[in-house]
Amino acid sequence: MRVAHLSLTNFRNYTRLEADLPAGPLILVGDNAQGKTSLLEAIYYLATASSPHATTDRQLIHWLALRRDARPYLKIVAEVHTALEIRRVDIRVEVDEAGAAREPRLKKTVLINGLKRRAGDLHGAVNVVLFLPQDMALVEGSPSDRRRYLDATLCQVDPVYALALGEYGKILSQRNALLKQLQERNGNGAAELEFWDAELCRHGGALIAARAQAIEEIERLAAPIHRELTEGAEHLRLAYQPAFDPLSDGAPQLALGLEVPVTRAGVRPEAIAENLRQRLAATRREEIERGATLTGPHRDDLRFMASGIDLGIYGSRGQGRTAVLSLKLAEMAWMTERAGEPPILLLDEVLAELDPRRRRDLLSRIGGAEQSVMTTTDLSLFEPEFVARGKVWQVSGGTIQMENGK
Repeated sequence: MRVAHLSLTNFRNYTRLEADLPAGPLILVGDNAQGKTSLLEAIYYLATASSPHATTDRQLIHWLALRRDARPYLKIVAEVHTALEIRRVDIRVEVDEAGAAREPRLKKTVLINGLKRRAGDLHGAVNVVLFLPQDMALVEGSPSDRRRYLDATLCQVDPVYALALGEYGKILSQRNALLKQLQERNGNGAAELEFWDAELCRHGGALIAARAQAIEEIERLAAPIHRELTEGAEHLRLAYQPAFDPLSDGAPQLALGLEVPVTRAGVRPEAIAENLRQRLAATRREEIERGATLTGPHRDDLRFMASGIDLGIYGSRGQGRTAVLSLKLAEMAWMTERAGEPPILLLDEVLAELDPRRRRDLLSRIGGAEQSVMTTTDLSLFEPEFVARGKVWQVSGGTIQMENGK
């Protein structure tokens, strides 16, 4: 899979861009804040309808359009070549003023081959694996960072998961609002929770089952990569820690930074949903007292274990970087297995975070990808042989210049 042509209108640094993207490695070189990352961000947006850098889509609209246009908008259009077809993906985000009495709203329109779709229907239209400098802190980051990573990865290849995730989020908000009302009413009317419990558990069971399966599959691919990167010194495990564990007896567990391998893959979503419903019933009084849903996949975590030790607690920064690099390389292989063809690789200033040996390891593994787009402020971080196999574009002030006709 690759993006053969990319068109941007009012997206970040670009008021207008039309570019034919080559297959193989493409290296974007330039100073900071010139538009290199924006190009990667646009391709990622085609896959997920979200940005890894912006908290709201409004931030993606070029500042001149926001200042001068009555109805500011951005537009991303791509011609995507897959093994089976050539498809067109078109996303438009428009500021809808909606009258002086109300705050402006954002209207997002998604078209695939000219047909209007929901943003959640983008799965498979464009598949990407994104490497970011902040990914190197994924091991040490918060559980919410790791959940976002899991969700973004799964939503690209699993439409059932994407639908369940959207529904779960809406139901969780409704249930939490009801819990706050019941808290104010001292629990009177708690029977109203029955409907929301059933819906929450149905979608929550689907999320937990899919996460358990995906983590086990990715771990199978990541472990040998990690073993090679550490020259056999460490064995990597990805330890899924669901807030509600379908294999647990409900007793509290003491976290010691050690981990015993447990497989949760294959547990049926329906069984998880029923057990989760029983847990919610057992903790209903506590949830009403606290006005929040305390159990469910919205509180899950993923831990990185090296030879049984939790790297987030005891690991060095170098160990964490190696674990995340193994995870991302495994994600590439996993997505290829799931989708039937390799994803597009996006690397944003990642080489600067790695030592020379890790750079060589990464470049050797991605060198044969159908399409990879990388940014850097320093072309010397890339080995000359790698640069010779690809193409180099200079990016400055939202404009692109190809080097030596490449």
